[in-house]
Amino acid sequence: MLVLIAAVLTAAVLSPWVLLRVGRRGFPLVALVPLAGTAWVAAQGPDVVDGDPLVEVHRWVPSIDMELAFAMGPLQWVMALIVLGIGVLVLGYCAWYFSDDEAGVPRFAGVLVAFMGAMLGLVLADDLLVLYVFWELTTVFSFLLIGHDPGRRASRRAAVQALVVTTLGGLVLLVGVLVVGDQAGTYRISEILADPPTGTAVTVGVHLMLVGAISKSALLPFHFWLPSAMAAPTPVSAYLHAASMVKAGVYLVALLAPAFAGVPGWRAVLLTLGVATMVLGGVRALRQHDLKLLLAYGTVSQLGFLVLVLGVGTRSAMLAGLALLVAHALFKATLFLTVGVIDHSTGTRDLRRLTGLGRRMPVLAVAATLAAASMAGLPPLLGYVAKESVLVALLDVAREGDGTGLAGLGGWLLVAGVVLGSVLTAAYSARFVWGAFAGRDVAEPLSVHRPAPAFVAAPVVLAALSLVLGLTGGPLTSVLGAHADTLPPGVHHAELTLWHGVGLPLLLTATTLGVGALLFLLREPVSRLQTRLAHDWSLERSYRAGMRLLDRVAVEVTGVVQRGSAAAYLGVILLVVVLLPGATLLDGRHDLRVQAWDTPVQAVVGVVTAIAAVMTARSRRRIRAVLLVGVTGYGTALLFVVHGAPDLALTQVLVETLTVVVFVLALRRLPEYFTDRPLSRQRYVRAAIGLAVGVVTAGFLLVAGAARTADPVSLALPKEALDYGGGGNIVNVILVDTRAWDTLGEIAVLVAAATGVASLVFVHARGADIRRVHDIPYPAGVQKIATRPGRRAWLPGSRTLSPDKRSIIFEVIVRLIFHTLVVISIYLLLAGHNAPGGGFAAGMTTGLALVVRYLAGGRYELDEAAPVDAGRLIGSGLAIAALAALLPMAFGGEVLQSAVVDVPLLFLGELHLVTSVLFDVGVYLVVVGLVLDLLRALGSHIDRDIQRARRRAEAQAT
Repeated sequence: MLVLIAAVLTAAVLSPWVLLRVGRRGFPLVALVPLAGTAWVAAQGPDVVDGDPLVEVHRWVPSIDMELAFAMGPLQWVMALIVLGIGVLVLGYCAWYFSDDEAGVPRFAGVLVAFMGAMLGLVLADDLLVLYVFWELTTVFSFLLIGHDPGRRASRRAAVQALVVTTLGGLVLLVGVLVVGDQAGTYRISEILADPPTGTAVTVGVHLMLVGAISKSALLPFHFWLPSAMAAPTPVSAYLHAASMVKAGVYLVALLAPAFAGVPGWRAVLLTLGVATMVLGGVRALRQHDLKLLLAYGTVSQLGFLVLVLGVGTRSAMLAGLALLVAHALFKATLFLTVGVIDHSTGTRDLRRLTGLGRRMPVLAVAATLAAASMAGLPPLLGYVAKESVLVALLDVAREGDGTGLAGLGGWLLVAGVVLGSVLTAAYSARFVWGAFAGRDVAEPLSVHRPAPAFVAAPVVLAALSLVLGLTGGPLTSVLGAHADTLPPGVHHAELTLWHGVGLPLLLTATTLGVGALLFLLREPVSRLQTRLAHDWSLERSYRAGMRLLDRVAVEVTGVVQRGSAAAYLGVILLVVVLLPGATLLDGRHDLRVQAWDTPVQAVVGVVTAIAAVMTARSRRRIRAVLLVGVTGYGTALLFVVHGAPDLALTQVLVETLTVVVFVLALRRLPEYFTDRPLSRQRYVRAAIGLAVGVVTAGFLLVAGAARTADPVSLALPKEALDYGGGGNIVNVILVDTRAWDTLGEIAVLVAAATGVASLVFVHARGADIRRVHDIPYPAGVQKIATRPGRRAWLPGSRTLSPDKRSIIFEVIVRLIFHTLVVISIYLLLAGHNAPGGGFAAGMTTGLALVVRYLAGGRYELDEAAPVDAGRLIGSGLAIAALAALLPMAFGGEVLQSAVVDVPLLFLGELHLVTSVLFDVGVYLVVVGLVLDLLRALGSHIDRDIQRARRRAEAQAT
């Protein structure tokens, strides 16, 4: 199953490339992967239905017992067929729905297939946390699909609205998942359902999960997002909002009902909201003139119906609800796809402008009529079979309770609500067929072009399935009954059939259809009544008012707290540190044991560092302040050396050196002195805050040092580093083995920092600034020195500088140390697992080598030393690190697992390597790329600015 999900997601990645190469005709090629998946899932049907579910478990995050666990039981099998099967038809339909010149279609294809993979993962997940991950992925992908056309305001607004509502429900679902999983002692769904936990916490957790379900399936009070989402392309409406995404909440209810239908409040919530949503959606559908909106509100109504039936919690209701779920996916997808064909053929979806399409598109009209009849509950279609079974199940509940406690008035009210909703369903089903295909007089006749047969194929196939499955009640009972059997047996042994005999269910069905037909015939008076009763209040208006209020509050709060003063922001942060965690130092229960120093060298270094810090605070020259800050950094490095941490000391020295250089480069565009404004009283406040932070920080360190009661973990690190990581450098083993996930995240932060530098400083692409010396003219007054053929000049960039900007001594020193620094960096890279070094230190060393080249020869010399795009270097480093993380899986290992490799070097001995050195190579490239970014941004870029400013000044002077 994991392979199937991965295959669909891989197809999603490749889909844009396929469509860019072959155009919209690439949709059928993309559909081949889900088609193969549909065939595979269908082949598992006999075993799954016979009670032999497929189970897969793959370790993912063992520390929190999180597994990639998947299971395919009867319910999951049905949902997987819906997700993949209808997805295949929708993808084929897209080949005729979109035009070749329509923008964004390749991206649309990739996102649609990715959504398919996420939905497939959701229904197959056997772990609540994994289910939540896929749940949120469907939210993200639906946001992208609804907002397919970013140029339309309606699309943007609908996408954001759907994202906000379903994400809110998803977060509530996550809390419920954590509560239920904690009470059950496991997150495995199959284990929870087999032995459901009980108690107040479980009741709360289940209801929180129901909030996620009803928000995803657009029940009251979250129903408004679904009709707004009709701004999406019609294939999205047919797939996400009829067949798959909105079924996620319905699926969750069906999944949990066998274990939690008896939880207090379960039936009260689902049945009440289900009836209310069913009736509200039906009433609103009768008012719509846009065929797509009519179906949207009809979908809201049907989703309420589905949740109601599945939430009853009896075997007969579950069986009928699953049949209704399948029927709804078929008839609603058919009708949405029909609307897409009509819209393409006529240019409108307004039923007041459509006429005579039944004669011009007879095949489509028949398919749509069958689907609408199934939705209304006409025999012999699957919708009729499902609704008849629903009435049988609800009448059992009303008469005898059937284990639900709803016998009597509550049960009969439930039946009455379903009958009322079904009347509305029959009425708006007739309204759809009449509005789309009937012939009548219109003010302005439309030009209609006949759709291609392949364009109509998908709705025809789906409508035919509605008819065929309606005639196969026995086999369908066996398939769907496998999941319904997980509930206690009811009053009667339910089955799906066209004929339940003459009785109250048949009478209610006939009444429903008759009253629905009457309501359709009286559509004009009904429309006038609805217009008279119309009002402005709605939950969607409330949502928009709430969002406007939130925006306004955000603006006001931002105006108060974001004053543009970095000193104020820093002061607030530091005060919070002093007042909140700092207050814990005052309780007097801390047993402080203070030792002045281990060696007098520490005292000397500490005094020098403190003096440098005080002088930094009192310095008025920027360059002096930067150099003094560097002294404090080097002092810290000396303390590391004294404490026996040469690796940390090396890294600290390299970072401090590069930081000082970068600061100095940036200071060229700043005034020489800090502000000349008179010192204000705020200096005392700032000094007090600084003193308080220093005292609190020192207190934290003293308390933390004195609080140790057990042996430090570091005592076992030398042996563990050698045994577990295959290296003698404890720091490097921790970085690339023990907590390599953290290191991977940290280099991702470095990539983000480099991207920030590029976006803030570079006006053009990074690569636009790379110019070699031979590509530029020499400046005026500088004589070009010829070089013998075949001989490359060393430090050629220095020749582009005017004589007064060159230092011969510095150039000679650079010639002597550059290659040495590069060789040292390579040594640090390879030896870092057993000696001081590693990818970060090696990258910083290479970066410093580039710094000295730049300082000696200017910006052109930098491009001679590293004629590469820093962005590509950074991206390559991150890719190599990620590859190193995943590579062990190809050899049967785990993510980021390392192996020791001893490479013989003939007369030089043996090279002891660990495969994590590849991870270090990625870190090395990221660091070198970051240094290049900084040098080009704060060095070369500022050099150009200074040169331009000087030229402008000279031009103005002349």
